[in-house]
Amino acid sequence: MNTSLIGFLPLLFAFIYGSGFVGAKYALPYSDPLSFLSLRFALAAGVIALIALTRGAFFPRGRALAHVMTAGALTSGVFSIGSFMAIYYGISPALSALVISLQPIVVGLAARKLLGERLSIMNWAGLTLGLVGVALVLWARIHFDGLGLAAVLMAFLGLLGVSVGNLYQKKFCADMDVFAGGAIQSATAGLLTFVLSLLWGTHFVHWAPELVGSLLYMALGVSVGALSLLFVMIKRDQVTKVASIYYLVPVFAALASFLVFGQTLDRPMILGMLVVSAGVWLARRA
Repeated sequence: MNTSLIGFLPLLFAFIYGSGFVGAKYALPYSDPLSFLSLRFALAAGVIALIALTRGAFFPRGRALAHVMTAGALTSGVFSIGSFMAIYYGISPALSALVISLQPIVVGLAARKLLGERLSIMNWAGLTLGLVGVALVLWARIHFDGLGLAAVLMAFLGLLGVSVGNLYQKKFCADMDVFAGGAIQSATAGLLTFVLSLLWGTHFVHWAPELVGSLLYMALGVSVGALSLLFVMIKRDQVTKVASIYYLVPVFAALASFLVFGQTLDRPMILGMLVVSAGVWLARRA
């Protein structure tokens, strides 16, 4: 793959993933979280499977299949369930994003023991700086109105899913085919959300244009596009440096909200964006 294109992948991933939060905001008034996630992952699994079949990709079997399914259940399933349900239970999207922004720190601490990855003082300074920048970007939009224990637990469940999932992906699934493995992982996440939706018992889907547009973007843009980019980056780089890219997600989410919903960008947010950019640069330095 061209070197300049590889360098562009983190920005493209953060842009698609961050703007996905705006798409989710459109969807939740028209569907319960678990039904929406089940539809999203089912559509994504079908599209990715077609791509894999046209490419003649090899689908994993046996122990490799179990590893791919586990990584998918964590990175896609548990993360999405935790994030969506936290917002459903009343946590502000900004506070939820701040909790998820702890992910690079969690992964950095765990990767040394589990994967033998070592970071320099400069890299750790970048991870810390990135977290400070994210707090500046989100601070004005964080509120604690109606915040309950269930919402907090769901937010940290999402953090646990994406952190453990990325580490598991790097350790056991780094060599999987992006599309064959991606289809299995989306199908696994869809099955998980569907079973939980049956147990939860609250179902409603109103097929409004906003829901259809959000579903297409979250399935094709995020689950097919962004997650495929994530798998490529995990395969090629240290998982901690890949995790640092998550700091850019709230930045692009704020920019998307500015463009779509007309939300203001005040000075702390702009300063935070600059601090995040500097932190990610330091965290990804060799």
